[in-house]
Amino acid sequence: MQIILLDKVINLGNLGDVVKVKDGYARNFLIPNGRARRATQAAVAEFEARRVELEKAAEAKLAAAQELAAKLGGVGLKLSQKAGVDGRLFGSVTNHDIADELGRQGFAVNKAQVRMPNGLLKNVGDYTVQVALHTDVVVDVNVSVLGETA
Repeated sequence: MQIILLDKVINLGNLGDVVKVKDGYARNFLIPNGRARRATQAAVAEFEARRVELEKAAEAKLAAAQELAAKLGGVGLKLSQKAGVDGRLFGSVTNHDIADELGRQGFAVNKAQVRMPNGLLKNVGDYTVQVALHTDVVVDVNVSVLGETA
């Protein structure tokens, strides 16, 4: 299916690019989330008429993400979980736990933005996780997992 991108999409293209993707990816993800439209002649003409407006909106999103990244850059999180004597957690620390803690500290981050490259945190210790605030803005956050005895 030919689509026109209304936002920058990783590994696909930038704002205004006309690309061909699988039908299901377009119908189930890109179009419902407002990131793309079918590339009909009418849609392309409408996009060209609104191009300046969409580019300004994209620049505003990027600027807001960079501003939040500057504040989030020096933040360290401390999370407590029940742990055994060997330092292994009963359960694990997930991206949902990290997003909740960031929310308590005043940062509007959802769990989909928290990237954990090594998987869930299952041991006591210090870790670095990534928070993707925008497709071009990724911030490293230090997470300290503390063990508490039962």
